[in-house]
Amino acid sequence: MAVSTSKRTLIVFTGLLIAPLLPQVARAQAAPPLPSFYNTYHYTAYTVYDNTSTAPPTAVRGVGGSLILRADGTYEKRLSIVAPSGPHYFNQTGRFVLAGDSIRFAFTDLKGSDVQRGTFRFNPASKHLTLTIIGYPAGNKGVYELDAAETKAAPAAPKASGRVKSVKKQRS
Repeated sequence: MAVSTSKRTLIVFTGLLIAPLLPQVARAQAAPPLPSFYNTYHYTAYTVYDNTSTAPPTAVRGVGGSLILRADGTYEKRLSIVAPSGPHYFNQTGRFVLAGDSIRFAFTDLKGSDVQRGTFRFNPASKHLTLTIIGYPAGNKGVYELDAAETKAAPAAPKASGRVKSVKKQRS
């Protein structure tokens, strides 16, 4: 089936008119969170939802620590829970990815590489972040409440270098 020259010209011309609009649509759909999202947060609450039990959700006491989310996709988690048996520390350094309201943390610990997935809600006015992380077994989840420590952006990731540089004090 042959397409006439005038129809082919119309199709090409229409494509040229629409093409400049396509990148704008793509950018609008993939808009990054507000710059204030990338920040240092302090853990204020942690609630465990255990669907294998009929007990109500457990509000974990003694929650503290910080979570740093950087615009380059790196994060540092320093979560502490002070229990009657003593403090428990959960430290992670890795990468995170946002897609819509979904968040994915990828890290390596003593057990090897792992990924935690969930959702997030960020309120820019109050700088409050809620993270819901999918737990095990399926259906369980942990909900973390965090507040931004300050309004400026999260600190840059420390640069890795193979050697330690000592600083000597000069005599005056």
